[in-house]
Amino acid sequence: MCGILAILGAHEASPARRDRILELSRRLRHRGPDWSGLFVGEKCWCYLAHERLAIIDPASGDQPLYNGSKDIVVAANGEIYNHEALRKTMKPHEYHTHSDCEVIAHLYEDVGEEVVSMLDGMFSFVLVDNRDNSFIAARDPIGITPLYLGWGADGSVWFASEMKALKDDCERFEVFPPGHIYSSKNGGLRRYYNPKWYSETYVPSTPYEPLVLRAAFEKAVVKRLMTDVPFGVLLSGGLDSSLVAAVASRHLAGTKAANIWGKQLHSFCVGLEGSPDLKAAREVANYIGTRHHEFNFTVQEGLDALSEVIYHVETYDVTTIRASTPMFLMTRKIKALGVKMVLSGEGSDEIFGGYLYFHKAPNKEEFHHELVRKIKALHLYDCQRANKSTSAWGLEARVPFLDREFMEVAMSIDPAEKMIQKDQGRIEKWVLRKAFDDEENLYLPKHILYRQKEQFSDGVGYSWIDGLKANAESHVTDQMLKNAKHVYPFNTPLTKEAYYYRMIFEKHFPQQSARMTVPGGPSVACSTATAVEWDKAWAGNLDPSGRAALGCHDAAYTEKAPATATPQENGHANGAAFPKPKPIDATVLKSQAVH
Repeated sequence: MCGILAILGAHEASPARRDRILELSRRLRHRGPDWSGLFVGEKCWCYLAHERLAIIDPASGDQPLYNGSKDIVVAANGEIYNHEALRKTMKPHEYHTHSDCEVIAHLYEDVGEEVVSMLDGMFSFVLVDNRDNSFIAARDPIGITPLYLGWGADGSVWFASEMKALKDDCERFEVFPPGHIYSSKNGGLRRYYNPKWYSETYVPSTPYEPLVLRAAFEKAVVKRLMTDVPFGVLLSGGLDSSLVAAVASRHLAGTKAANIWGKQLHSFCVGLEGSPDLKAAREVANYIGTRHHEFNFTVQEGLDALSEVIYHVETYDVTTIRASTPMFLMTRKIKALGVKMVLSGEGSDEIFGGYLYFHKAPNKEEFHHELVRKIKALHLYDCQRANKSTSAWGLEARVPFLDREFMEVAMSIDPAEKMIQKDQGRIEKWVLRKAFDDEENLYLPKHILYRQKEQFSDGVGYSWIDGLKANAESHVTDQMLKNAKHVYPFNTPLTKEAYYYRMIFEKHFPQQSARMTVPGGPSVACSTATAVEWDKAWAGNLDPSGRAALGCHDAAYTEKAPATATPQENGHANGAAFPKPKPIDATVLKSQAVH
């Protein structure tokens, strides 16, 4: 991942303004520590600043990037997986680099604003056309990469990968919506991504074909093995990450990346000592033959990192912070090994109804509509967590489940096939499990393939969440929570844990615009507010943990979720510290064979 900052219509190009842009861009350097670039357009008084994480063409792909005549300039964050295919079908152009993102400038020269509909990848970019002093900005269909939009007092328009680069210089800023393009020619934002299934009133009816679904997912994974740097896979031992790892491991040998870095996939897992994820991930790694790296953390180490996590992830959402913290800690260790890119399993639960509360969906229509609501909000939750937790240490996370073509296949399936029917042996995400349940071509052990859903914040160890609640109890009094609606009238925190995170967030981001970028509303086991109404019992047990799905989780709370726990129960006393890893040497990577 990279960091971009753009200011358009600044009406000034003084040395002081340039210095300020560079200062603000440095706030994004954790996202792209490899190189910094700045374009200053004197005709349109614009600035494009870029902090690069070099994944494709590390030697010559520095940004901003240009078309052949250099009158179109682009600063981009992300990966364009079909860049080679596009180059073959486009008009001849003079390319300056082998960067996948350079194709954006040339394609815009050919087709104009339709460029956004032709890109297959995860991306946020700002493009300036010096021929007519116009500009566009765009974000990928689901919002895998972050982007914010702001306005300066002088009438300037700002864009940035993270709001920390906007918060002090914009009068107002907001989340740039996924699947949209901002055009200076056509007067602001418009949606370009409109698949049929995206409508909350539409219910798909395509019959379920396991082999079609499997093939689409394998294609999505292989597509993301495009890299010129060391890489691996995040492996929690749950269904989603295990399938990503299994497919990647099978197909790695035939890729360009394997010729450079070796044929054995590296996998990474994090958890409290003895956590469910560590045990399951170890078993999966042994089965599929990855070179596995296991990291432990203590509850206290997680608590000590909370302020940094909230600063980097830019949220006060309880679910996101719970899951971001272990990911943040693990990413630091992965980067120390020399790895710059990982595959991850985000998106599957939203596409297939994997969260345990989907057990209570009343009918297929409500099931599908909830899927759509969850997918539309992904950029505010799991995408934001996965991107910013990893980008905090200069690591790129790629998410095969959110592949555009795969989603078209998966979201066209009749939702009746996705519904959970325990009496028929159909647990959550049954259609995905069934697609890879091949007796003659086993991808995973059966008990892993049919392992119950664990949210990442639960799977790293149940005492992690209990420890977070106990920590909040020590910082937030009953009186503070009682008056929360007066202190925080917008998105008022309803628990001490939520109040504590809000306090930290406000120290980093005191602006009203910042508060409004975070979603709110009641939720149980990561549901939307609408789905809370599926079961009256949930109203008094609003907790994002999967264990709050009463009657669904094997280890569900037997009553209202506990708010406190002793230090020993929380793992403060006996959690193991991170082991010291050895850096990955490229020659070792290349020489390793598949198990």
